[in-house]
Amino acid sequence: MDELPIGRRVAYWRGRRKMSQQVFADRLGKSKSWVDKVERGVRRLDKFSVVYEIADVLQIDVQLLLGKDVERRPETQNCIDQVEVEEIRAALERYDQMSAFFHPVPQAPPLMEMRKAVSHAWLTYQHAKYGVLARKLPQLLRDAQAADSAHASGEEARDAAHLLGQVYQIASSALRKVGEHELSWLAADRSIAVSQRAGDQLLAGMASHRVGLALLSLGRIRSALEVNVNIANRLAPMTPEAATPERLSVYGLLLLTGAMAAARIGDSATVRDLVGGAEQAAGALGGDYNYYWTSFGPTNVELHRAAAAIELGDGGKAIETHSKIDPESFAAMLPERRAHHYLDIARGYTQIGDVEKASEMLLEGDRLAPSEIRCRPLAHEVISDVLRRTRGTPPAPIAELAEQMGVGV
Repeated sequence: MDELPIGRRVAYWRGRRKMSQQVFADRLGKSKSWVDKVERGVRRLDKFSVVYEIADVLQIDVQLLLGKDVERRPETQNCIDQVEVEEIRAALERYDQMSAFFHPVPQAPPLMEMRKAVSHAWLTYQHAKYGVLARKLPQLLRDAQAADSAHASGEEARDAAHLLGQVYQIASSALRKVGEHELSWLAADRSIAVSQRAGDQLLAGMASHRVGLALLSLGRIRSALEVNVNIANRLAPMTPEAATPERLSVYGLLLLTGAMAAARIGDSATVRDLVGGAEQAAGALGGDYNYYWTSFGPTNVELHRAAAAIELGDGGKAIETHSKIDPESFAAMLPERRAHHYLDIARGYTQIGDVEKASEMLLEGDRLAPSEIRCRPLAHEVISDVLRRTRGTPPAPIAELAEQMGVGV
């Protein structure tokens, strides 16, 4: 698309927004004939002010219209490419709450429809369908922002803020998977502010968890540790009545994220304490559940125990932990969590020099959730490491996977 004239790009994005030429013209304050001439290249767009206005109506970054900095990633199965990232960025850069003071609020879908759409987006993420999610996220963000702006007070306002907070968290999680850590941080930070308006401490706790993950990915390790432990301490259930399943789940996941940060700085004592606290919370919860989309429970504690061991450089301990995980409980977890674990254990096997087993884990993860292996920069690093350590020609399945991912030795 970079090679297309600007008029053709306008037509392309107008089509993606499902706008007729007449609707597009009305929103620009132009005639349908003017739009038609622009799209056919008969009329030139020689004023930046007009280009910016068009980009605003189409709700995209102006760079997409100008054909700059829009490089698609290599073809991989169900990944988020740069075009989708730019659409999500443009949606995150909107300030509908402020605009509502000056202009009519865009029509928002009913909250009941929004709840269904948000739940579907969460499940799409937890099934590691990142490309499908990326194509839906920009519109979902705009709809959630419009709903939040449309409801100024009362219960509906809190519901709308809650939904927008969740959408920001979904965006943060998806962006972090593909290495867009700054954007992930922005989305998570937005969720914290919105969660306060929703009046939900647990939603704010999950937003803090995602801020911590983004900080961890950015190398801000001590900040990630601090934010997770501080918020976990505030949410710690001090009485039996306070120990609701939802609170235990959010509290436990914050402790686990803190443990991952502690592992990054080699603080094994803090890792042990935080994982132990999460283990107690999981025991009180009594099983593996998905409250607040946490996938928290005894099994997830063990997955994090193994992951923390890998961060501490103890691949042997991680593999030992992996071998003791209950197969039925593990099989019941959602695909993203399981494939993420296979990627972690592949790293563990490379630490002890067993590239054959590392390859098996990568292939198992790819069979289960291809996007978790093919789309993540970390997975590219692991498979590259496996190829470097393999003596002679790598086995056909891992060589084929590497080729499909665009990874060489």
